[in-house]
Amino acid sequence: MMRPVIVDHRVSLRREPRQWRALIGLLAVNLLAGFIGSLAAPGVSADAAQWYAELRKPAWTPPDALFSVVWTVLYALAAVAAWLVWRHRHSRRVQLALALFFVQLALNAAWSPVFFGLRSAGAALLVMAALLVTVGLTIRAFAPVHRTAAILLAPYFAWLLFAGALNLSIWWLNR
Repeated sequence: MMRPVIVDHRVSLRREPRQWRALIGLLAVNLLAGFIGSLAAPGVSADAAQWYAELRKPAWTPPDALFSVVWTVLYALAAVAAWLVWRHRHSRRVQLALALFFVQLALNAAWSPVFFGLRSAGAALLVMAALLVTVGLTIRAFAPVHRTAAILLAPYFAWLLFAGALNLSIWWLNR
């Protein structure tokens, strides 16, 4: 009796080192965006730390240490999501999805320099609004390519909603 042959169309990371390089590259790009954003943040800039400490903030503002932990996890999830989509890179649909991903990453990197560097919660709120729209579009573009990739961006979107509410509250309390 012959057994049916099962063909696995998934790409093996062991057999294709380009897959590993792509994943590592996307992790590096995501973490670089976070690093660029952090250059203006209170943990790095004493000026920004003093300015931020003097701002009125809502009672529900999380401790500063929580931000770096959460962002590191979210950047890693986003990199994996982009990699899952990248694996289908020969599709025209994927090009748009990845373009949106990189636009949102640039907006993400821009938020901290605008908020902390320019000391403008109002301008940062505009960047945040553009970032939320772009991440929403990215999730929508990722979903038909790789459902798990879209799901991996959901915590990032949720955190951005929280960060946006915090940004709005800080702007409102300090206007």
